[in-house]
Formats: sequence, structure tokens, C-alpha cells
Amino acid sequence: MDFSWLSDPHAWVALATLTALEVVLGIDNIVFISILVGRLPPEQRDLARRAGLALAMGSRLLLLFTLSWIMQLTEPLFEVLGRGVSGRDLILLGGGLFLIWKATHEVHGALEGEEQNGSAGAAARAGFAAILVQIAVIDVVFSLDSVITAVGMVDQIGVMVAAIVITVALMMVAAKPIGEFVDRHPTVKMLALSFLILVGMALVAEGAGFHIPKGYIYFAMAFSVGVEMLNIRVRTRRKAVQLRRPDAP
Repeated sequence: MDFSWLSDPHAWVALATLTALEVVLGIDNIVFISILVGRLPPEQRDLARRAGLALAMGSRLLLLFTLSWIMQLTEPLFEVLGRGVSGRDLILLGGGLFLIWKATHEVHGALEGEEQNGSAGAAARAGFAAILVQIAVIDVVFSLDSVITAVGMVDQIGVMVAAIVITVALMMVAAKPIGEFVDRHPTVKMLALSFLILVGMALVAEGAGFHIPKGYIYFAMAFSVGVEMLNIRVRTRRKAVQLRRPDAP
């Protein structure tokens, strides 16, 4: 690998920009991993979280080192209603549908209660490998657009690799507190699941040829998170006031 870019100031600016973009694009991945590992016993969650993020980095690097194959994915394989369908479109469609199904399944489980699905504890213990497989599948979908974005922004493959490694390292630091926060607040978990449905719909639309600017999606997500943070603050203050009252139940 060529390391001559280390002495190029423009390459460092590109690295910082690409890393910031990769972090933003990786937020939905963190949410997905946090929700999935939340179904495991507490002693298995850290291992599953680290393994999931390692899979995320591996899939990104693997796709990065197969750039010629990635570029071929944009070439039409067949036509439907006069529109060419490429390998990238099929991956985005499949990944989006999988994400919608998974998020809807999680919402149903949260609303109906785990006890109605049989022995939840046994299912969780047996589901470690299955959860890693699900993480690996959706990682490929998330990595695809991430790597294509990186290729479009930067020429040096060393900068791309560095950005991916830094991004996953930051995600490893942030994934645990985000996961614990989601577990502590059921309303945040429902909001996160709605984000995954939104992202899944965007992937399906992208695969079908309808481009939705990601800025709109991220703005909607940021606005919703801001409102939920205010709600959490109000609930916390209300509980504190009730505890201070001598006649509090």
C-alpha cells in the first residue's frame, strides 16, 4: 500500500472529511447493532457488539479492496419496465426489505411482549450466531454505499482504509453507551426502530431508482432525537419532583 499521502496536507483534509462522513453514515449501523445485541444475555452483549463492529470493518475493507467488482455492480444486469437493474440495486432492495422486516419484527416483539413467543431466554442464548449473521448481512448493505461514497471522494486507497479503521474505532467507543442508553429508555428504542424502518424504505427507494437525499433523512432523525431528549428531560424532572414530595406515592 502506498503511504506517500501521509506527507500531503490535502490528503489529511480528505481523511478528516471522509471520516466525518463515514461516522454519520455509520450511525444507523450502530443503532441496528445495539438493538440486535440487546436481545442477548448481558454477559454476551459486549462480545457480540465487538464482533459486529469487527464484521462492519471487515466488510468495508473487503469491498474497498475489490473496487473493480464494486464498479461493475453499477452496470445493469437486466431491465424491468425499461429501467436497468444493477447488482447494487438488488443489494439495496434486499437489504432495505430485510431492514424493514427486522425492525417491524422488533417493534412487534416489544409491543406484544417476549413471553408470548415462548422461552425468550433460551431463544436469546441460542441466537448469538444468528444475530452475528444478521449483523453481517446488513453490514454489507451499509458498507456498499459507504465504500462507493469513499471511492467518489478520495483517490488514495490508503486514505480510505485509514478513514474506515478510524470510523470503526470511534463506533466501538460509542456503541456500548448508545446501546445501554437505548436499553434504559424503551421510547428511544421504538424511535430507533422507526429510524431503521425509515432507512430501509430509503434503501428500497434507492434500489428502485428513486433517490432520496440523505440530508432529509438525517435531519428528520436529528429532529426526532432532539424532541425525544426533551421528553426524557421532562420525565426525569417530573420524577424528581414527585420524589421530593412528602405525600408522593
